[in-house]
Amino acid sequence: MIDLSQKKIAVIGLGYVGLPLAVEFGKKYWTLGFDINQARVDELKSGRDSTLEVDAEELSQAARLTYSTNPQDLRQANVYIVTVPTPIDRHKRPDLTPLVKASQTVGKVIKPGDIVIYESTVYPGATEEDCIPLIEKESGLQYNVDFFAGYSPERINPGDKEHRLTTIKKVTSGSTPEIGEVVDALYRSIVTAGTHLAPNIRVAEAAKVIENTQRDLNIALVNELALIFNRLGIDTQAVLEAAGTKWNFLPFRPGLVGGHCIGVDPYYLTHKAQEVGYMPEVILAGRRINDQMGQYVVSQVVKHMLRRRIHVEGANVLILGLTFKENCPDIRNTRVVDIVQELNSYGANVDVYDPWVNAEECEHEYGLAPVAQPASGKYDAVIIAVAHQQFKELGLEAIKKYGRRECVVYDIKSLFPRDQIDARL
Repeated sequence: MIDLSQKKIAVIGLGYVGLPLAVEFGKKYWTLGFDINQARVDELKSGRDSTLEVDAEELSQAARLTYSTNPQDLRQANVYIVTVPTPIDRHKRPDLTPLVKASQTVGKVIKPGDIVIYESTVYPGATEEDCIPLIEKESGLQYNVDFFAGYSPERINPGDKEHRLTTIKKVTSGSTPEIGEVVDALYRSIVTAGTHLAPNIRVAEAAKVIENTQRDLNIALVNELALIFNRLGIDTQAVLEAAGTKWNFLPFRPGLVGGHCIGVDPYYLTHKAQEVGYMPEVILAGRRINDQMGQYVVSQVVKHMLRRRIHVEGANVLILGLTFKENCPDIRNTRVVDIVQELNSYGANVDVYDPWVNAEECEHEYGLAPVAQPASGKYDAVIIAVAHQQFKELGLEAIKKYGRRECVVYDIKSLFPRDQIDARL
């Protein structure tokens, strides 16, 4: 039996991944939630989580959890869990800047015998090739002699109240077999769904990056089918519903592929593949298809507008939804912005309405100012981009009232019956 009673845990990065983790550990262990964003720490101290992943009651249950922006407070811990973002840059290359800075921070405080565990999505080898050397340089300690490492990829699904941290099986790994057992035991103590101990860190890294790559490719397939069926004059949703009657048909649907995982992770794998001399074809083909869907949606909306003799330049267009998925406030890497930019290139006037988003964050990230409430009878086209519950409850008749008499309604998410809208993906 591994003794975990003396473990003191620091979770570095308190976003969608880090906060739920810190809360669960804070119910059982001394835990420090660390973030460089003072406003984020202040809101958590007040018992509020703006990501809506953890409610006030859950925050209050983490009796042993404290928060800080002071790196010196990390010295009290002996297990450091890094949960910072791993985005891509404008050239679609991995941006390890947050991971580099977090590793340097750990390197300044780590002590002999301590363990650092990474949860951020990376390409195979990043933990030991990119992060660990930074810790060694900052600390003067030797890897797998003075300090140790683990990797346990996050599987958080923003906005999902059914599949939570504790109910999703957790992959774990360690830099030595013994440390792997410790890391596994630590997560097993909070994850009721159980754990899977991978043979080494690189296997765990690879497992994570292919989870979302597989989903990306499946969505790319149905997106390409939608492009084909549209040319054939066949309703894609009707085809998928018919095919779905077979027991082993996978229920993927066409749509925009954004967010911090599915639209990003494949580029980490393709980057590493190219680094070792292999040019991935299928993965990048899927990415190209998914990345063009925003432009495709606009092309279809414009065609319907022209058929009704609606002049596109100067037209008013309403987009319902900005987040990367339904019923959550997460706007990271949302592909709805592709639709906005494409419509702007036609000279259209675009309003975006999303009851889930923070207006200041939208302005900061994308230069967009969402409307507080759409005006009635104003719009020449309405695009339903995100399947928020509020839009379902609002109903199609109310949505149509936002438009003028000849308004085009395009339903990306197939919220409403095909015969009641003009087109859908």
